[in-house]
Amino acid sequence: MRFGINTLDDIEVNGKTVLCRVDINQPVDKAAGTLKDTTRIEACIPTLKELSGKGAKLVLLAHQGSDIEYKNFWTTEPHAKVLSGLLGKEVRFIDDVCGPAARGAITALKSGEILLLDNVRFVSEEQTLFETKLLLSHEEQAKTLLVRKLAPLADLYVCDAFAASHRDQPSLCGFEQILPSAMGRLFEEEFCVISGIMEKPARPCVFVLGGAKISDAFLMMNAVLGSRNSGGTGDGVADMVLAGGLVGEVLLWADGKDIGEPARAFIKKEGYADLVDTAKDLLAKYRNKISMPGDFAASPGGKRVEYKLGSIPADALVLDIGTETAKRYQEQIRSAKTVFVNGPMGVFEEAATELGSRMIWDALGDTGAYTVIGGGDSITATKKFGKTKDISYICTGGGALIRFLTGDELPVVKALRHGSKIKR
Repeated sequence: MRFGINTLDDIEVNGKTVLCRVDINQPVDKAAGTLKDTTRIEACIPTLKELSGKGAKLVLLAHQGSDIEYKNFWTTEPHAKVLSGLLGKEVRFIDDVCGPAARGAITALKSGEILLLDNVRFVSEEQTLFETKLLLSHEEQAKTLLVRKLAPLADLYVCDAFAASHRDQPSLCGFEQILPSAMGRLFEEEFCVISGIMEKPARPCVFVLGGAKISDAFLMMNAVLGSRNSGGTGDGVADMVLAGGLVGEVLLWADGKDIGEPARAFIKKEGYADLVDTAKDLLAKYRNKISMPGDFAASPGGKRVEYKLGSIPADALVLDIGTETAKRYQEQIRSAKTVFVNGPMGVFEEAATELGSRMIWDALGDTGAYTVIGGGDSITATKKFGKTKDISYICTGGGALIRFLTGDELPVVKALRHGSKIKR
């Protein structure tokens, strides 16, 4: 047991039916019916090999696609093919989640066999609107259709979906109210790595924050720059935050700097204008620990053009940090002992605006620091820039990772602690 949660070492699975929630959500080529990436699938393989190898009748629950826009939902059928190849054994798929066909397939499983159910978000109670509007307690989630239909068929529940552990949904938090529960190897590993950063990082500890989804990043900054997660030393977890992407632009706006009307309009359009006041508070308390961009790049006509802060043309939409800022950030990364990264410095997917992110990842590749990458875009950038083997640890979580770093208890962690007390 670790952190009050059972590990796979604490449960006996031979001959038992195990419901295992994984996060194998990946970009999909819908025209070809294939996955564009398999990083998250590869990460859960050790848990699945161990459970199947120990004789479990293994049932996999997973989601695929945005939890806001229904048009992005997709079947998990292609995932079963990838899993089969990685495991070297058949992973059966059924296009049902908790109906008669799924339940029949579960009861027919033999020891060591693996079954992947279809996208759990095809069930309405697994969608974000259900989560955010009804606000069901974990006890109430145990009474939802998904849990009522599947829990009676199972002996144990295992969660290996750290990347989804910030969600408060039945497939993640409901089963633990009924079934003996444990965390999988990936969940255990990621929980331990991130807990280590929060409790006692090697210093200097630098956080590099960027990307386009930034609400939680500002919550996290307040936590890691403050003293509540410092182990009582009075110092924050982070000695310095290097801001890029929209994080840097919002901070500069809060500081009264001109980032250009197109950037301000984009921030308003994305619903982040209210973060300007949050950024003002952060700068008032931690200005000496926050490093902001001093130059930017835009791409008029597809060609990179850099501008100093204060000289950005009225019609230029900045899409990357500038070279001088990237060099300054490189120096701080190379002199650090711990570096945590969530989010690129700009639109790294385009050749004209990838330079800032590429320079940051170059520094990550040659620093002597312990480096941790988190979030989907950060993982994609790591692959694009060829730094996968140079990063100390790549965490599958994005939103979950950020939420954990804010200091709040993750819903799934709370549920697993409850399920770890259930005995059969």
